[in-house]
Amino acid sequence: MIKLIRPHQWIKNVFIFMPMFFGGKLTDTYDWLQAIIAFASFSFVASAVYCLNDIMDVEDDRRHPVKCNRPIASGKITIPQAMGIMVVLLTGATALLTLLTQNREAVAAVILGYFIMNTCYCTWLKHHAIVDVCIVAFGFVLRLIVGGLVTDTPLSKWIVLMTFLLTLFLSFAKRRDDVVRMEQTGEAPRKNTIRYNLTFINQAITITSAVTLVCYIMYTVSPEVTSRANSEYLYLTTVFVLLGLLRYIQLTVVDKRSGDPTKILLHDRFVQVDVLLWALSFILIIYYR
Repeated sequence: MIKLIRPHQWIKNVFIFMPMFFGGKLTDTYDWLQAIIAFASFSFVASAVYCLNDIMDVEDDRRHPVKCNRPIASGKITIPQAMGIMVVLLTGATALLTLLTQNREAVAAVILGYFIMNTCYCTWLKHHAIVDVCIVAFGFVLRLIVGGLVTDTPLSKWIVLMTFLLTLFLSFAKRRDDVVRMEQTGEAPRKNTIRYNLTFINQAITITSAVTLVCYIMYTVSPEVTSRANSEYLYLTTVFVLLGLLRYIQLTVVDKRSGDPTKILLHDRFVQVDVLLWALSFILIIYYR
C-alpha cells in the first residue's frame, strides 16, 4: 500500500511552502499551520491520483521492465483494493480541508481542479505528446497557488512562470529517459513516446532551461519582489539556479538518470548541496538583511 501511494513523491508538494518562503513569512506560526494542512491534503489527493494512474496503466506497466514491479501490475494489490484506497485518501483530504481557516473554499476548488485535471490526464491527455508534460507542469503551478491562498501571499507573475517552466524542463528530462529506453529496446514505454525523439527532447530541454533561468533573474530584479524583500541582492542567488540546471542537464544527457526527478533530489549530493546553498542564501538576504 505504501508503495502504491508513493509517499516519497510528496516532496513535490513542497511547492506549497514556496509563497511563504519567498514572501518572508517563515517565522509566522499561523501560516506554517495552514500550509502544513494544505500540504497533507494535497499529498493525499496526489496519492489518490497515483492509484488511479496505476489502475489505468496496469497493462502497459506489466510490459515495462521497471514498472512491472508496481503493486497493481505485479498483482500484489487488486484493482478493487486500489479503488478503496483512493476513496480513503480522498476522504482524508476532504477532512483535512475543513481544518483550514483561510481561503478554504478557494483552496478546495484548486485541489478539486487538480484532481479533475489529473483524472483527465490519466484517462486521455497523457497520450498526447507535449500536452502531457504541460499538464504535469501546470499541476505544480496549482500547488504554488494553493500555497499563496493558505498563507494569503500574493504571487509574482515571474514566480508563476518560473514554476511552470522549471517543472516543464523536468518533465521533458523525464520523457528523455523514456525515449532512450525506446531506442534501446525498440518498445515505447508510453503510447506517446513515439511522438518524441532525442533531437526534439534535447532542444526542448535547452529552451525551457534557458527561459527558466531568465524568468528567475526577472523575478529577483522585479520591483515588487525587491521592495517586499527590502534587498537588491536577490539576483546573487541566480548562480545556484544556474548550477542546478546544469547539473540536471548533466544527469539527463551524460548519465541518463532523469527518469525520476524525486529520486535525484533525494540521492544526488550535488543537487542537494546546491538547493541547500540556494535556500540559505535566500534566507540570509530576506531574513537577516
